[in-house]
Amino acid sequence: MNPDIDICICSHRRPEIVETLAGVSRQSGVDPRRIRVIVADNTVSGESRRLAALAAEEFRLDLHYVHAPANNISIARNACLDAARGQWIAFLDDDELPSPVWLSALLAEAARGNWQAVLGPVSAIYPDDLPSWLSDGNFHSTRPVWLGGQIATAYTGNVLFRRHFADRFALRFRIDLGNTGGEDEDFFYRFRDAGGRIGFAPTAVCYERVPRQRANLAWLLRRNFRAGQSHGARLKKQPAAPLWLPVAFTKAVFCGAGAVVNARSAVIRSRYLTRAALHCGVVARLAGFPVIRMY
Repeated sequence: MNPDIDICICSHRRPEIVETLAGVSRQSGVDPRRIRVIVADNTVSGESRRLAALAAEEFRLDLHYVHAPANNISIARNACLDAARGQWIAFLDDDELPSPVWLSALLAEAARGNWQAVLGPVSAIYPDDLPSWLSDGNFHSTRPVWLGGQIATAYTGNVLFRRHFADRFALRFRIDLGNTGGEDEDFFYRFRDAGGRIGFAPTAVCYERVPRQRANLAWLLRRNFRAGQSHGARLKKQPAAPLWLPVAFTKAVFCGAGAVVNARSAVIRSRYLTRAALHCGVVARLAGFPVIRMY
């Protein structure tokens, strides 16, 4: 039986990839002979090669290693697309742990809805000694954004899509976004523009431990500002682009006021502040300010 599902993991100096590969090996409800794993190493030295080889042997994985330097995530993602040969491509981050039914839930939803792509949720795991407002607000978990009852774009932390659809429209990740972030959002915007329909499988859960350097309001504001810039780049291409700037500015002011009004509640205040940062990112991109770098 030839593998018809390529699980792609882009790696950059994270030993946690061993745990990710262990989670892939524990998938239930899918014949393991259908699965091939592609590890794209985005370091100059190729330092993930040894870890990937050891994990493949220990967990009995059909694993294909690709050296895809350097320090640009789009290069690694495109190397995965070039190496894939299955009907389906799935992407996981190298610090995520997929639940045992992750892949089977994605495949089941793809069949049920005849989707070209299916997203699953990414649930954050917080260290116990962090401020409670972070876990109470669950700020680091990832869910799809719905607009008008449809998913407008996607993320690569937990996604399955049809390889032939991406190949038909020559969809690749933009190299110029590989250091700033937003390359996955841009890819799936174009995926949707080409007619790709995106579904959601709520039981296809992946878990992600939150690093301490990201467990603070400053990082959340920066991430949301960058996400707003990605959305602003999308709006900038529309005929009504000049109208979106005052709308986004008004939303930013409203959210800032909401943070002031709810100053006593750390969760609500932070939620308003992160939304304000997102709208500020939209304003900045529409106004022509340069894109900030996340990596």
